[in-house]
Amino acid sequence: MPKKSKAKAPNTSGKTLTPFDQFNLEVPASFPETGMAARAAQAMVNSEEWTDASPMLNLSSFVTTFAEPEELEVMHHNFTKNYIDHDMYPQVFAMETRMVKWLHGLWNGPKGVEPYGTATVGSSEACMLGGLAHKWNWREARQKAGKDASRPNIVTGGNVQIVWKKFMKYFDVEPRIAPLEVGNYRLTTKHLEKLVDENTICVVAIAGQTFTGEDDDIQEIHDWLDRYEKRTGISIPMHIDGASGGFVNPFLYPDYKWDFRLPRVQSINASGHKFGLVPPGLGWVVFRERKVFNEDLMFYVNYLGGEMPTATINFSRNAAPIAVQYYLFLRLGFEGYRQVMQHSLDNAVHLRDRLVKSGYFKIMNRTQRIPVVALTLDPKIKKYNEFDISFKVRERGWVLSAYTMPPDAQEVRSLRIVVRPHLNRNVVDMLADDIIKACKYLDEHGGTAKPPALHAKHTSRGHKC
Repeated sequence: MPKKSKAKAPNTSGKTLTPFDQFNLEVPASFPETGMAARAAQAMVNSEEWTDASPMLNLSSFVTTFAEPEELEVMHHNFTKNYIDHDMYPQVFAMETRMVKWLHGLWNGPKGVEPYGTATVGSSEACMLGGLAHKWNWREARQKAGKDASRPNIVTGGNVQIVWKKFMKYFDVEPRIAPLEVGNYRLTTKHLEKLVDENTICVVAIAGQTFTGEDDDIQEIHDWLDRYEKRTGISIPMHIDGASGGFVNPFLYPDYKWDFRLPRVQSINASGHKFGLVPPGLGWVVFRERKVFNEDLMFYVNYLGGEMPTATINFSRNAAPIAVQYYLFLRLGFEGYRQVMQHSLDNAVHLRDRLVKSGYFKIMNRTQRIPVVALTLDPKIKKYNEFDISFKVRERGWVLSAYTMPPDAQEVRSLRIVVRPHLNRNVVDMLADDIIKACKYLDEHGGTAKPPALHAKHTSRGHKC
């Protein structure tokens, strides 16, 4: 028999409860048998979170942690709306449709076509939808040509975000992943000849990768695929995973061709809850034109009111992030986003320069395109590693990512800092001081940290380069 809850029963004796009575309550081991006062429940929930990291100091994450008071009001006004219920909340759907068109234009979509896309819970769902569209289109073309359509594959780099590995496993697509190499942590054309073939549904290239913040060599990959088509007759589209770079590149590098200006780019995803500046969770996927998203992936339902289309993997979800994104687009406009991104990038460059000049670190990202600082310790330092530094600065509240790089650069360790817009120059200098002080402490006392043990890799299908 399960033990009974230790939570105190509600007060029915008429005795006046003091504010300190809530401190005598305990969280039960099984489902609570009785309830408690609202303030007591609030106090218990809040107290359990006291030892969690401060989101403002969590610089291992790309996710937005700042919101203006007016933004919070918009969120409050919309958080009880079920976004998918377009019949009841048609204006939220209208906001989404308008923003898809704005993003299509921001990412230089072609004129004279019907833009198509959708808001998602995050970039993971957006990537899934992009991958599904390319799989369906590839399969349909193969079947029309009377060819085998049972062995689709995706080509991408070892720096790819985990969602793409999930997509390939969930939807039975063969992973063809180009290994990285020490000193070059991007997908280039080096391994494409061994990886690409007639079963490739798309090549996924990254704008603003997780590990170093760099972009893959998008233009070079695009041009290589052009030459490949001339040789073989096989046309392969590209998907750009712009989870982090999709809301930076347009504002800081307007002449940089990473988007729909490249004809093979058929779909782009981005995270509204990263440099789109929305609190979690919101993603976007936008297609070059409507026909890229196969009609077979569209569903129509009528049980929430009028008939409505749905193409997302998630169904019911909160409308607040969509309304907040709309608020931010109106609030900031192009120039406002440009200023925010420039501020963040300037702070990242300042932090990077301070840490490199300290003599402790070498920089990993060849280009500083998004506000990410990726460092590795100078090889002369032997008494401690990047994990020791991460643990040491945690004493001051900072949360910094330390990790080993993917194959074939797994011997390289990295310390990564996401310089998000809420940081001012004073805080950036405090962070630099604390990292340098941590290194000086470790110079004297040494470190003992080891990289966390990773699960054994499953045997995967695909080419080995």
